[in-house]
Amino acid sequence: MPVRAVFFDFGGVIMRTEYQSPRQHLAERFGMDYDDIDKVVFASESARRASVGAIPEHAHWAEVLKRLKHPISEMKSFQDEFFGGDVIDRDLVEYIRSLRGKVHTGLISNAWSGLRDFIAREKVIDVFDTVTISAEVGAIKPEAKIYQVALEQARVKAEEAVFVDDVNINLEGCEDLGMTGILFKNPQDSIAELKRLLEEHT
Repeated sequence: MPVRAVFFDFGGVIMRTEYQSPRQHLAERFGMDYDDIDKVVFASESARRASVGAIPEHAHWAEVLKRLKHPISEMKSFQDEFFGGDVIDRDLVEYIRSLRGKVHTGLISNAWSGLRDFIAREKVIDVFDTVTISAEVGAIKPEAKIYQVALEQARVKAEEAVFVDDVNINLEGCEDLGMTGILFKNPQDSIAELKRLLEEHT
């Protein structure tokens, strides 16, 4: 069956933490290690609720700062430092852009309510035909619903779709529906594997 749609994850694939020092320095200011501050931001109850759209993103950040006993007024500077080492892979973005018109290009991301505006500001949203964000659809990977929504938006069958993600369990979720998963380890290998699949199934 031909590949008619290729979906990508955002965090960990298109935008990656290339430099750990800003987050490390922030953690040290709060007497924490890197993994601990990472968990406060990404693995807390408010993070989970924000990921399914139960609360807006700013409410989650307010909870983070409250937990750290840090002034809400410094939310922006805290966020800037926390994400200071994160970099958007512009070469990968351009590769995705090159796929448009050949296959449907889509984003499937576990993310909070601010992601759509962020990728629009960063000139990334235009490389995707559709964008599926967990906070907007009320389901997170690896739940079947988020992939089903993405497939419906793309108007393709699961067997016609490929998904690139850096987390194994998320790929297992899409593969349970019949999609093909590519585990992202680095852009070179992932692009090579995707090109091979597209050549074999076009």
